[in-house]
Amino acid sequence: MNSSTHCPYRQSTLLQQALAPDKMRIAFLLGAGCPVSIRIPDGESTKPLIPDIRGLTNVVNEKLSKSEQFKDSYGTLIKRFNGGTPAEPTIEDILSHIRALHDVVRDGNIDGLTKSILAALDTEICKITTEVVGVELPELSTPYHQLATWIGGIHRAHPIEVFTPNYDLLVEQALEFHKIPFFDGFVGSKQAFFDLTSMESESLPSRWARVWKVHGSVNWWRTQKDEVVRRENHSVGDRQMIYPSHLKYDQSRRMPYLAMLDRLRDFLARGQAVLVTSGYSFADQHLNEVILHGLRSNPTAICFGLLFGKRASYADALDKARMHPNLSLLAADGAVLGTVERDWRADEQTSHALHEISVTKKTAATETEAASTNCEFMLGDFKNFGNFLAQQLSRTSDDQAGTNAS
Repeated sequence: MNSSTHCPYRQSTLLQQALAPDKMRIAFLLGAGCPVSIRIPDGESTKPLIPDIRGLTNVVNEKLSKSEQFKDSYGTLIKRFNGGTPAEPTIEDILSHIRALHDVVRDGNIDGLTKSILAALDTEICKITTEVVGVELPELSTPYHQLATWIGGIHRAHPIEVFTPNYDLLVEQALEFHKIPFFDGFVGSKQAFFDLTSMESESLPSRWARVWKVHGSVNWWRTQKDEVVRRENHSVGDRQMIYPSHLKYDQSRRMPYLAMLDRLRDFLARGQAVLVTSGYSFADQHLNEVILHGLRSNPTAICFGLLFGKRASYADALDKARMHPNLSLLAADGAVLGTVERDWRADEQTSHALHEISVTKKTAATETEAASTNCEFMLGDFKNFGNFLAQQLSRTSDDQAGTNAS
């Protein structure tokens, strides 16, 4: 093998081995790219089940720009970004700005934006966001279903933890579909309440998965009594808890966002730990800070960052991986492993068990072209990662059957 390249087959096997032990502490971080990987019919074509943050921003921009009630105030708000940073604000940038203005405007106005107008814009943006992301998971073999099946397929010494900045309920739907018990920090039925004490204890059975929504959820509400609850519908005066924005709240109002991040800190801080990211671009600086601090402080922890597409799209993430030997970034065209960035090798191993599951190679017209074409790593696509987990679970079941038979 060429020493100037990385081997995608070896890295696929290492990932499989890291996820296999029943005593290993394992967590997943599922980003916005995960629901994008699920395609649903859209006329003669298809579209993502849920768009990425840019697509969601476009939906909000379109609806508010056409709204008789909000188009003027929203236009005024957007003009405040002209010539500033970021040049193309996302919905999270817009929400952060609205909430920052809301905290300082008091009884006056800023560019004609009063406290009541800003509150109404916040509520409407959250409403549109809920309409977009509050969708049902297709009852097919989606990667969410495959992840849920994998979680419930092996008895483990430690619970599987799933962290996500997404507001949707796709993880919860998949776990419920497969009857996998889970805990998300809330306790109760009709109006589940946030219980920090239960989050901090380890008394729940390890077969219960943990689901931590680090940016909130479409079914989280802050009531007029300043209580955080999880429920399907809201009451008058409730504020939807989507995106923690600028975090200029007192300690109580930061909950449960900070408690969710503390779970990630705790996970990475204790002993051997494997964190696998999927659909995550490493663009969230708050999450990056927690991940990188955990990797620096605990050399026995490792993070496998599965990147969609070519690595050139992740310049900042690559810079971080070059300084953290236990952060492995694996993209379609190459990887940063042990701080070393290289392309994938060119020779394919068609007999390898993970060929066409985690590694592929484009068909070449000539032998010369084939020799110069590198392999491609497939697991940056959440759909392919779901197949990878299904294959591992199938292999584990076969091994157990063989052991029982002997």
